[in-house]
Amino acid sequence: QVQLVESGGGLVQAGGSLRLSCTASGRTFSGSAMGWFRQAAGKEREFVSAISRSGISIYYADSVKGRFTISRDNAKNTLYLQMRSLKAEDTAVYYCAAYRAVATTDPQLVGSWGQGTQVTVSS
Repeated sequence: QVQLVESGGGLVQAGGSLRLSCTASGRTFSGSAMGWFRQAAGKEREFVSAISRSGISIYYADSVKGRFTISRDNAKNTLYLQMRSLKAEDTAVYYCAAYRAVATTDPQLVGSWGQGTQVTVSS
């Protein structure tokens, strides 16, 4: 199992930027595909982005393409989500995820979750 801790959430103005970080421990970080999900108040958890073990394969939800960038630093056991041009609809709790196998949009294939970090975009 992988233990995940997110950081970097907070309040930001619409159009602004924010970078989320996720530090992993407990299992080899480089051995897991990683991703980000988010859950807005009253809504289901939704896929945001994912990255393969090597960092070569990357996936984004249509709603964030062109604005968000996922990356990983295996030497630091850290996953990042750089968010730009933030919109009010990006407001949600963001969760770091380690997949049991390959990266997909399906949260049922996630093996470990972080506790979540709140991102609030003011408009």
